[in-house]
Amino acid sequence: MLHRPLGATGLSVPILAFGASPLGGTFGPITQEQADRAVGRALELGIDLFDTSPYYGLGSSEIALGRALAGVPRDRYLLATKVGRYDIACFDFSAQRTIASCEESLLRLGTDHVDLLQVHDAEFADPQQVLHETLPALERLKRAGKCRAIGITGLPLATLRFLAEGGVALDTVLSYCHGCLHDTTLDGLLPLLRQHRLGVINASPLGMGLLSGAPPPDWHPAPLALREGCAAVAAWCAARNIDLGALALQFSLGLAVDTTLVGMSTAALVERNAALAGTSADPELVRAIRALLAPVQDLTWVSGRAANHSSTEETRCASST
Repeated sequence: MLHRPLGATGLSVPILAFGASPLGGTFGPITQEQADRAVGRALELGIDLFDTSPYYGLGSSEIALGRALAGVPRDRYLLATKVGRYDIACFDFSAQRTIASCEESLLRLGTDHVDLLQVHDAEFADPQQVLHETLPALERLKRAGKCRAIGITGLPLATLRFLAEGGVALDTVLSYCHGCLHDTTLDGLLPLLRQHRLGVINASPLGMGLLSGAPPPDWHPAPLALREGCAAVAAWCAARNIDLGALALQFSLGLAVDTTLVGMSTAALVERNAALAGTSADPELVRAIRALLAPVQDLTWVSGRAANHSSTEETRCASST
């Protein structure tokens, strides 16, 4: 598996990373045996960055991942987890909770440190609190050896831009659903992130299921127009025996990011995704599908504090330049 530097962190990450949210049952039940096989196969194939959160399965993702990695030499893999979000509507970005959350995650994961500790869904916090309380707490944890790098995650690119420009120590930025076939607006943020030498993690290359070829989960927050547009593309691909999920992953793996994070739950899925790493999407097919997606291109949804005021609003991603 090809590896790249993660910004200026000194960490080398695979171009395809293992998203462990499915290990917490996000997309359906999963056994520990399935988790063990998936994680073990990932390591065999060089996928050695695992990303989780206490939010995924209310801690069960971290527990399952920690058990699956038990006995594996710690220098054989990288661990990323998060702080700040703990349930669908439970957030706490205070310094005290941030430090406690890290300790709880380390206990569940069965390790004394993680490689990357991130603010989870930062758009749900007061940005000033993130800058002046949450991130300084993460810096203290970094100095204490509890993590090797610190970062932010979120959906709105404006939030990621604001925090990246906030003048505080920051190592990475994780953006999701903005580096995929139906939304490429992450491109507009990349120059700034590179200017600050930040590691760039592109998550949810299948749009959290919109581009998997199957209906997305019922909880998916995408507006109806986007769901219907992606469903039409899925039907078009199915009629032509085209694997939409594989094409979508190939497309995202070709973007100028450090690593692409995709949720995985079975050894078979790990093998399928690993086989796509290093391959290129058919450019003519990409053009055809993006033409079909044109009516909903860059359509996103409100996430964060703004959602309290306009939860059903459809929003197009503005250029972040």
